[in-house]
Amino acid sequence: MSEEKAQQGDVIDILEIMKTLPHRYPFLLVDKIIKFEKGKSCVGIKNVTMNEPFFQGHFPGHPIMPGVLLIEAMAQVGGVLAMKSVANSDDIAGKLVYFMGIDKVKFRKPVLPGDTVEFHMEVIKLRGNLIFLSGIAYVGGEKVAEGEVKAMLMDEEESK
Repeated sequence: MSEEKAQQGDVIDILEIMKTLPHRYPFLLVDKIIKFEKGKSCVGIKNVTMNEPFFQGHFPGHPIMPGVLLIEAMAQVGGVLAMKSVANSDDIAGKLVYFMGIDKVKFRKPVLPGDTVEFHMEVIKLRGNLIFLSGIAYVGGEKVAEGEVKAMLMDEEESK
């Protein structure tokens, strides 16, 4: 998908997400972006299935998606927003988003197998290569988690 289409709010599919983020199975926790406004906001989707590897131990007989993975998924959706907002499409391959911190995190309801989680991420502040985001996770229109994420865009070579 071209940068122009992403700016217009089209869906960003999993192949484009994989070009944007370095994460891979089992740690890629966003399936698609269904809404995108460059420099402003986006909405990402995670379809939670019983096949997720974390359900083997969290918890046997009572599977619940770990809260820390909800925040990671939120950060990944925010990472797509950051990359598509700050980096030019020409040099996106040489950039990484580093998660710097989280604040004001609250977990409201458990996320279960079969749930579709919508992560609504909004830019609070964009300053150079720093991005501050606010996020809310919903399942079926009900808030399941929320928090603020701080991240930094870096050249891949700088990070080594």
